[in-house]
Amino acid sequence: MTTQYTCWRTLSQYPPNIFTQWKYISPFHDIPMYADESQNIFHVVVEVPRWTNAKMEIATKDILNPIKQDVKKGKLRYVANVFPHKGYIWNYGAIPQTWEDPAHKDKDTDCCGDNDPIDVCEIGSKVCSRGEVIKVKVLGVLAMIDEGETDWKVIAINVEDPEANALNNISDVQRLKPGYLEATVDWFRRYKVPDGKPENRFAFNDEFKDKDFAIEVIKSTHSFWKALVNQKANAGELNCKNTCVSASDSPFCCSVDEAKAAVSEVIDKWFYYEKK
Repeated sequence: MTTQYTCWRTLSQYPPNIFTQWKYISPFHDIPMYADESQNIFHVVVEVPRWTNAKMEIATKDILNPIKQDVKKGKLRYVANVFPHKGYIWNYGAIPQTWEDPAHKDKDTDCCGDNDPIDVCEIGSKVCSRGEVIKVKVLGVLAMIDEGETDWKVIAINVEDPEANALNNISDVQRLKPGYLEATVDWFRRYKVPDGKPENRFAFNDEFKDKDFAIEVIKSTHSFWKALVNQKANAGELNCKNTCVSASDSPFCCSVDEAKAAVSEVIDKWFYYEKK
């Protein structure tokens, strides 16, 4: 069994010579939430390209939080093709520097967070690559309740998509992509049923909330993330090590040597054994 694994290396801003200094980063903690705060443009880390089935996700409990395929009961996880859907029907990912706090009960869903970064369904025409970091406009949000936990699903579009200028709110999606939002609700409602689980539920009578509401939800999850990395919230099993955010005296600060060693342990290590 092979687990797929994606890690990041980026040009560092610490020190300022960004053209010569590379640094390993955490896609959970080190990539800024905003691409352009003044325009409410957000970064999204693509975990699952559209039409694929492997359940890939930011590994929140691993050092530097690589993208790995989820494993359950020793088996790699794939989402089932629930007719008429094939795999994921959008580019699926997460907004970095956000966290749905499992200790916070949301007033709208009456459920606590799912302990993950907030999820995004990117609805543009391009099929993205796993690990790609894109800039998106937020259009709305769906409040899913998954096994008693709040699991927000942000609807967004890549700012470089040809339709991005025409899509500015959730009503535009309804008008220009008829059937897509209904298919999204249907997908999330039923995708776990083949695994023997019940259908998921939704707040707000299964309806999407608009752009302004969605942005406020994202901001709230960003505040929860800030509390997490500043040790004002219980991290539990989450790995909050980062290379760009925490001060050097923080237990969450990951040194260059520690980051290199962690990645090399998985990516660069060779194993030898005698064939029988």
